[in-house]
Amino acid sequence: MLEVKRLNAGYGRARVLFDLDLAAERGEVVALLGRNGAGKSTTVKAIMGLVPPLSGEIHFAGRRIDRLEPYEIARLGLGYVPEDRRIFTDLTVAENLEVGTREPRPGSPHWTREKLFALFPALAKMQDRRGARMSGGEQQMLAIARTLAGNPVAILLDEPSEGLAPVLVEQMARAILELKRAGVTILLCEQSRHFVERVADRSYILEKGELQ
Repeated sequence: MLEVKRLNAGYGRARVLFDLDLAAERGEVVALLGRNGAGKSTTVKAIMGLVPPLSGEIHFAGRRIDRLEPYEIARLGLGYVPEDRRIFTDLTVAENLEVGTREPRPGSPHWTREKLFALFPALAKMQDRRGARMSGGEQQMLAIARTLAGNPVAILLDEPSEGLAPVLVEQMARAILELKRAGVTILLCEQSRHFVERVADRSYILEKGELQ
């Protein structure tokens, strides 16, 4: 489903990633484990087209995507939930979900509003609440739900458990496992080894831009 070959990327003259090779099969949860500054966020941004690769290849669903624009990659069915969530804070939960809604996509689960609320029950109780009045954990759930509303085949999750209370971390783990059961491919960036062991089928360890 997703394959990265000898990926090199960075910002200006600062090279961050060095010859990365990784892959995720359909319906698999694969973790990229590493500390802050290891290059995890740069990896998913490069996959999503937000950081142009210096060299290497990225393939998604049988198509090479490293030369495409982010919107073109998203249209192919690759969703992205950034570390800083990026919800629309002046919109309500229901409005955020409406913005992210797309037509059902062949080969991917169809996430209706009801299914999203079943996955994240807390959101069902705050449909009219504006994003600015939500906690960090609630915003994280909304960010993932909004991405799923686009019916992606695979999603990139950047630090979904960071800064969450233990009870919300457990809810997040259950949600990721439910996505896996639904057949969604997930590349997960994380610092928490315990969280990775809870949800991932396998993991890569990234340190200073290189896989260990």
